[in-house]
Amino acid sequence: MQPRPTGFLPGLLAVMAFGLTLPVTRFVSADLDPVLVGLGRAAVAGVVASLILWRYKAPLPNVASRRSLSLVAAGVVLGFPLFSSWAMTLVPASHGGVVLAILPLLTALLGRIIGGEHPSPTFWFTSLLGGVLVLLYIFPEQGWRFHQGDWLLLLAAISAAIGYAFGGKLARQIPGWQVICWALVFCLPITLPVFIWRLTELNSSINIASGLGFLYLSLISQLFAFFLWYRALALGGISRISQIQSLQLFVTLSVAAIWLKEPLSSETLLFAVLILATVLISQKLPVPYPPTELRK
Repeated sequence: MQPRPTGFLPGLLAVMAFGLTLPVTRFVSADLDPVLVGLGRAAVAGVVASLILWRYKAPLPNVASRRSLSLVAAGVVLGFPLFSSWAMTLVPASHGGVVLAILPLLTALLGRIIGGEHPSPTFWFTSLLGGVLVLLYIFPEQGWRFHQGDWLLLLAAISAAIGYAFGGKLARQIPGWQVICWALVFCLPITLPVFIWRLTELNSSINIASGLGFLYLSLISQLFAFFLWYRALALGGISRISQIQSLQLFVTLSVAAIWLKEPLSSETLLFAVLILATVLISQKLPVPYPPTELRK
């Protein structure tokens, strides 16, 4: 008898892809405004998603699924891209990566409320420990102050957690790739007109590097990485897989340091090791809610 897949590998690959999102957004935002970046990437991804759904003749989700999809769309198609793009005009990508490290805990909490999962007390202790480590990292450096960029990042984290939890639960019933594709398509009446409008308002042409960055945000961060992510959440459970997101912080910090030349201190590396330990421990704990009716 083969062991049941845990979802760790697709979750890890998705997190690596998501880890580039803030640095790329920070880079692209130097040439493009937050609305164009945030909703434009969803518009481009939505057009591609509609072609994928048409190519594979995916059936329209039922009414109950469409209700969940509306919340997925509000969270990861509209809320997170817009709030995070705006925040990247105000704070460095490395700072944003640290603030968003609270996302695993938020996702686990919503997995408990929305997904009906029941993690063990040890799991909650490990998750809270990871959250405390994030706070110990950020607040002494910031002097226990929140500024506008922090509030925007917090809203982005809440939006993403809602989209992850509802999407992960829905991915137990319909394939994960269809979850994000339908969410993107449902938002096209909003995202596509805004994208075209903002594109026509540009005063200068987009350089090649910014254009490639925008395509990464559209096709990888907003679309194909979610194929892996929702598959992972359905396989391994929302609460447990969400903890892999803690590693996203260190992908973001590394890319920000190498590409954007943002500082990477020894203290950051120490916290990276400690948070990595909490992730590895959480992955060894029993699956809190074995998904049923999972479709490939």
